[in-house]
Amino acid sequence: MSEQFKALLVEQPEKRVFNRSIVTRTLDDLPAGELVVRVHYSSLNFKDALSATGNPGVTRNFPHTPGIDAAGEVVSCSDGSFQPGDAVIVTSYDLGMETDGGFGQYIRVPSKWALALPEGLSLKESMMLGTAGLTAALSVQEVILGGVNPEDAPVLVTGATGGVGSLAVAMLAKAGYAVTAATGKLSETDYLKGLGATEVIERAQVLAGSERPMMKTLWAGVVDCVGGDTLAAALKSTKYDGVVTCCGLVGSPELNVNVFPFILRGVRLIGIDSVEMAMDKRLAVWQRMASEWKIDTLEEMVDEVGLEGLEEKVQGMLKGQLKRKVLVNLQD
Repeated sequence: MSEQFKALLVEQPEKRVFNRSIVTRTLDDLPAGELVVRVHYSSLNFKDALSATGNPGVTRNFPHTPGIDAAGEVVSCSDGSFQPGDAVIVTSYDLGMETDGGFGQYIRVPSKWALALPEGLSLKESMMLGTAGLTAALSVQEVILGGVNPEDAPVLVTGATGGVGSLAVAMLAKAGYAVTAATGKLSETDYLKGLGATEVIERAQVLAGSERPMMKTLWAGVVDCVGGDTLAAALKSTKYDGVVTCCGLVGSPELNVNVFPFILRGVRLIGIDSVEMAMDKRLAVWQRMASEWKIDTLEEMVDEVGLEGLEEKVQGMLKGQLKRKVLVNLQD
């Protein structure tokens, strides 16, 4: 008999109606792939909340198990890339989108989607980071590779209380940068300063004066997690030869900006994608998160739930009410 396990299953009984329940599934229910992993931990991302509520931009085929992040122990690997008992991380690609994801106690995926857990991280810590951490680390790396030095002007992080933003604040501080955290939740000032932010500002301050073609230069670099008008203002207020990374669109997917920051100040805009990035680059960034950028306060940055607690967190995420990253424990 095939192994049974618990999973969150999203079903579509009729058009525009999506039901979520915790069910018992078997390995026979999972898609094809060389690698079977017993999932210990996952994490909740905005993309997961969209998938769980039937957003067609993420998932079109149901029934389906969301979860774009998973970390656990290899059960079997038919192509020999991993051995039973190996600790692995699986994020990105199609996991949790059209391929059943990490909100189930088992996943089966192509072996090329997985990477060995870096030394210095536990499975739990890896999912306290997850895709949000990978995205933050890629953003920080681009700021560094772009030549922005810790002794330069501050680095701005927008959407700083979000999953990516808060991790970017902590990683930049760990790397020695002065960080200005912009947020719509000034009640979280102490939390952001505890992560290493040297200054916390209201997000409206980033936009002040943005109606002008160019703004006063303030930032040596920017990690933007918002998009839209916030990204446009960040570009206009970045210093000469500065670097601005872009990974979010909660503000808007549209970017209304002139060319002046690029041709008068040499500002560079770098897009961040963690879905299809090459495995060698992915491995290198995870290793940095496990070593020189390892965050000492990860436990304080997450709320831990089991599958039973996911529904409340999904609704809270869609309403913008969550204050911490959500870690999903699948070991029960």
